[in-house]
Amino acid sequence: MKLKAPSPMMQHFLEVKQEYPDTILFYRCGDFYETFYEDAKTAARELDITLTSRDKNSPSPVPMAGVPHHAANNYISRLIDKGFKVAVCEQMEDPKTAKGMVKREVVRIVTPGLVVDADNLKADENNYLVSVYNKDETSGIAVLDISTGEFSCTETKNDSDLQNEIFKISPRELLVPDELQHSDLVEQINSTSNAPLINYRLNIDFDHKRSIELLTTQFNTDSLQGFGISGMNFAIQAAGALLAYVQETQKQQVDHIQSIRPYFIHDFMVLDESTRVNLELERNLLEGRKYGSLLGVLDKCKTPAGSRMLKHWINYPLLTSGKIKERLNIVEDQFLNGFTRETLREFLAEIGDMSRLCSRISMNRTNARDLATLGGALANTFQLREFLLNLREDLYEPFYNKIDPMPELADELKQAISEDAPLTIKDGRMFNKGYNDELDELIDLAENGKDEILKIETKEREALGVSTLKVRYNRVFGYYIELSKLNSDKAPAHYIRKQTLTNAERYITDELKQFEDKVLNAEEKRNALEFSLFEKLREKIKINTNKLLTTAETIGKLDALSTFAEIAVKNDYVRPDVCDDNELLITDGRHPVVEAIQRDEAFIPNDTQLDTEQNQLIIVTGPNMAGKSTVMRQVALIVLMAQIGSFVPARAAKIGLVDRIFTRVGAADNLVRGLSTFMVEMTETANILHNATQKSLIILDEIGRGTSTFDGLSIAWAVAEHLHDKIGARTLFATHYHELTELAETRKRVLNMNIAVKEWNDQIIFLRKLVNGATNRSYGIQVGRLAGIPSPVIGRAKEVLQMLESGNANGSGLPNLSKSGKRFNDANQLSLFAAAPSQNQTTSHPILDEIDRIVPDSLSPIEALNVLFELKKKREQDKS
Repeated sequence: MKLKAPSPMMQHFLEVKQEYPDTILFYRCGDFYETFYEDAKTAARELDITLTSRDKNSPSPVPMAGVPHHAANNYISRLIDKGFKVAVCEQMEDPKTAKGMVKREVVRIVTPGLVVDADNLKADENNYLVSVYNKDETSGIAVLDISTGEFSCTETKNDSDLQNEIFKISPRELLVPDELQHSDLVEQINSTSNAPLINYRLNIDFDHKRSIELLTTQFNTDSLQGFGISGMNFAIQAAGALLAYVQETQKQQVDHIQSIRPYFIHDFMVLDESTRVNLELERNLLEGRKYGSLLGVLDKCKTPAGSRMLKHWINYPLLTSGKIKERLNIVEDQFLNGFTRETLREFLAEIGDMSRLCSRISMNRTNARDLATLGGALANTFQLREFLLNLREDLYEPFYNKIDPMPELADELKQAISEDAPLTIKDGRMFNKGYNDELDELIDLAENGKDEILKIETKEREALGVSTLKVRYNRVFGYYIELSKLNSDKAPAHYIRKQTLTNAERYITDELKQFEDKVLNAEEKRNALEFSLFEKLREKIKINTNKLLTTAETIGKLDALSTFAEIAVKNDYVRPDVCDDNELLITDGRHPVVEAIQRDEAFIPNDTQLDTEQNQLIIVTGPNMAGKSTVMRQVALIVLMAQIGSFVPARAAKIGLVDRIFTRVGAADNLVRGLSTFMVEMTETANILHNATQKSLIILDEIGRGTSTFDGLSIAWAVAEHLHDKIGARTLFATHYHELTELAETRKRVLNMNIAVKEWNDQIIFLRKLVNGATNRSYGIQVGRLAGIPSPVIGRAKEVLQMLESGNANGSGLPNLSKSGKRFNDANQLSLFAAAPSQNQTTSHPILDEIDRIVPDSLSPIEALNVLFELKKKREQDKS
């Protein structure tokens, strides 16, 4: 059977689909956006809508699924969240007046990184598109949030910094050259839980000359010198490819992208992926939610711009004490002046999201309500700016100077736009009376036509002296004057007879025809005029986009600082003393997140002193659940909070600047990357040892626990020695290897501390207090009981522990080490890492004697240990 040729419309669909093969094509058909073929199957599955078919009686019906046009944004948003791209093919002419097939064009492509509509965005988060150009480990990175117009770029010198920066930015969409399709970079990015949509672009898109032309054309400049990026060639190439992609997908000018801002990653504290996750900066580890994270505690901003700014600051702590103190000075001023803080926050709460409003207006994705909202925001911004005049000039003048409320524009918007304007922009009723004289006349005609008819009727009755004269309307003649037969002789000369009835005559006049033309076309003319006025008003806003975006950004900064002050007051935080030396001195420090969540239990504060002279490496021992991780993480969070300009949860804090925070906490497989628990641990540890400096802060928890005891202990010992001897970084090192506490005897900058517990009737009470000294017990069995291990297992574990500690093991079902039935000679136990005996020591020890015979004095403890391991292996082989 011969297959039926596709209709002209379906042929056009196929042509458009061929042009945009990697998208789901929303094809406008009347009141619906339809999808066809494989797109329909995908849309039906992902959107849970009905899959039907076109040409059902055909031998090969076409799968079809559609959504109502007025609800399309919601469906598009759902597809974008699932990582799809959607091409919107719109009807470009009215089907009623179209000659032949309705003309259709793709008007935009919606991708995860290029979302503009407010309903499809999280107000408190940026929505980033990132472009990367990589060559010989040097990379250019360009970052754009099209919904706010923020455009920035940087360069990295190694793959590790590149990956860290991408993970930190957390883009929704990533552009990379096609040659990187099977690279380690792409593999690493795809292995993350929130991996972005990756688009592979041709190398021509990253051409340096083409990129410069695109950028200078976009910014309307002769060169890129004024933006500070002229020497950043790789960043320019990444930015050019990104801008080309934006123009390709948006099908229009993006005039609100008016500049590009360079930044340098080593101007900020470096936070790698592991650290950001372990410290729960943005999401808690358990649920991946904002609640239970540092951001969740700190973000009490009044504007979306403030929330986005605060999140950015958390990821980019400052490294310059002067800049940090500038923020702290403003926070302190509002901390001490409640009226200032509360009034500012009241003004901020009324401003809304100006940057995203401006972006939508610039891209013609807006309606009259958005213009009214912007007018209200500007009016409140004016009040905010006036209030800043009353505050300390040395603190607030930079904010005052950058905030431009544009009162004339605000007044015009208030005068022009109706409070109950519709969501559409082509159906009129957007403007208030009094804004435009011509529009007022059309509104009167459209809304008060009947009143005008009565006026004409009254006037004609009085002129003719005929009380029964009527002015009426029908579809055939339009408006007419009707006189009875008895009064028809009174019709004046300018009355034109139109129809004769049995009992009446009907007339028209020039005045009535003119009125009829006005009334019948008033609605259509009104709608057209309102749309024209709306476009002019929108263009007036576009001209001021740069000023508006600068104002919005400044308000976001002010909001974030005001929030720091608000949180400090409510949570009893203190101003940190930020300095350039290497001392960390925290008095009564508290974990900001744990304290905020556990309101029903008093948080036990702890002191911490770290430096590079005496207390460089603190070995922290104590049982599980006692609070070691909490104490260590709170130190890292207090440092980070101080370096973003926030007050900190402590009674006092001196913070010597930290260039990087490293954390190695907990144990988890990374199955996607094919890494075991131990391999993850070793990889993260290696990263620390390779990249830490003396200015770094290192948090290590349970190094070496993923392998055998001797292996793990050896690694932990060697790592601790290296941190002390070679790097000199301020370090908190939690461990259950109690042998590590002996480092304090041989290394002058090592200090032992432990989390205190109270033993009571074979129970333990966690005191949560960090105290000086080491502990030699982990209380694992007691912790097991608290966790719900069955009583018989707990009892048996206690028996085994007692036998191991006393050496009374025998061969009756006891552990392997006791199967021989030989008594375990406790007298022969010796720490392999004990201090060497003094010259006057006369007491011999069998293990020491054996080491002396076998191991040269020049070997380190770790090297000596390896020699003994090899000897043990050889002896076992000889026996076998």
